Amino acid sequence: MAAATSAGVAASLPRPARTATPPIRIGVLTDMNAGAADMSGAGSVTAARLAIADAGGSALGQPIELVFGDHQMKPDVGGMIASKWYDTQGVDLIADVPFSAVGLAVQGIARQKKKLLIVSGTGADEFTGKLCSPYGMQWTFDSTALANGTASTLLARGAKSFYFITPDYAFGHSMERVATALVKAKGGTVAGHSIYPFGTPDMSSYLLAAQASGADVIAISGGPPDNINCVKQAASFGIGRGRQQLAAMLAFINDIHAIGLPVAQGLVLTTAFYWDRDDRTRAWSARFHKAAGKMPSMTQAGVYSGVLHYLKAVQATGTRDPDAVAAKMRATKVDDMFTQGGVLRPDGLMVHDLLLVRAKPPAQSKSAWDLYEILSRIPGSEAFPALKAEGCPLVPG
Repeated sequence: MAAATSAGVAASLPRPARTATPPIRIGVLTDMNAGAADMSGAGSVTAARLAIADAGGSALGQPIELVFGDHQMKPDVGGMIASKWYDTQGVDLIADVPFSAVGLAVQGIARQKKKLLIVSGTGADEFTGKLCSPYGMQWTFDSTALANGTASTLLARGAKSFYFITPDYAFGHSMERVATALVKAKGGTVAGHSIYPFGTPDMSSYLLAAQASGADVIAISGGPPDNINCVKQAASFGIGRGRQQLAAMLAFINDIHAIGLPVAQGLVLTTAFYWDRDDRTRAWSARFHKAAGKMPSMTQAGVYSGVLHYLKAVQATGTRDPDAVAAKMRATKVDDMFTQGGVLRPDGLMVHDLLLVRAKPPAQSKSAWDLYEILSRIPGSEAFPALKAEGCPLVPG
């Protein structure tokens, strides 16, 4: 054996070629220029860099490298990048992936190639439902959790009827479906809905139809940029200023900052993260702000948390093997500035507490990012769907 060979003999033999151990490589697959760029984009890359720094910059004696790509909000582009990264670029983990259609496409590729994926910007329930994977993890939110947080609260405050304005893509339909079931289960009614193409600039016809329905709540079931346009245009029709309430089923702090409190004040929404929640969130967010020039969205905070939890598991297991690392991630509670006591379930859903917040009146805001009043903490066990509720084949019946 080589270990028993004398030094003299070994020196006379040709040395075998050494295979260098590749670095641990993380890919942030995001939207750099379209509707999700503000709440994900370059800020998600910054968040991943902070996680790598907090993990010490290396694991298993190898440096940790970061790559990023722009999926342009297109499933085929996202799938092509993911395949290339997994097959030829040595990427061990893909993170972020805003826009559910792209996230679901990449989920299939990660499953096929047995590579890890942690989504922070994909919210469709199908990700951890019928399309779940042992390699896919949904870290920040899903449509059930957001619907439970926002719709349940408005019902508890006396609302009885809803009208949904919904984008024609996977997450929007999932959000409306979940919220509709919840409203009806709690004795409310749905007065109607409007479906619009993604990226519609003029929301007036949908808002006027919602206003004419007489519903107590007009609920916007989509994300950026359409939710921003909808809230802005709703103000011009007086929606949200009288009897009818305007609810954002999915909104990010970047949206509220862009809209401004004079327009957004009173808007109730559910979020997985707020920078001003406690000392821990304030300290981390100050670091993020220094690097990114803005406060983090819940998606960006989730990227940090997911990447850091992955790197801790790699170091703890002493391997980058996806199955071993995923098992360790499930066996270890998530404890960081994002959440304390978070649990990664067998279906890939990370269950954690959420916050119900309300956009402040301008007079109550003390700084540019002082935007939310925290109304309550929503336990993850109440917000997220039950483990067996989504039809994941990985969960025993």
